[in-house]
Amino acid sequence: MINNEDTKMEIKREEIIEELVENGVFKIHGKQLYELPLYTLVKEHMITTQ
Repeated sequence: MINNEDTKMEIKREEIIEELVENGVFKIHGKQLYELPLYTLVKEHMITTQ
């Protein structure tokens, strides 16, 4: 059974990664975006979109 909350989190994570890539961010601290936790992605997204 798929947990609805996990699905929402994964969708949000994918959206943040897409926006970072659109802004030219492909790696953070030498790691691919898909390797990073959601917190790190959100933090970078906030910095990039300001």
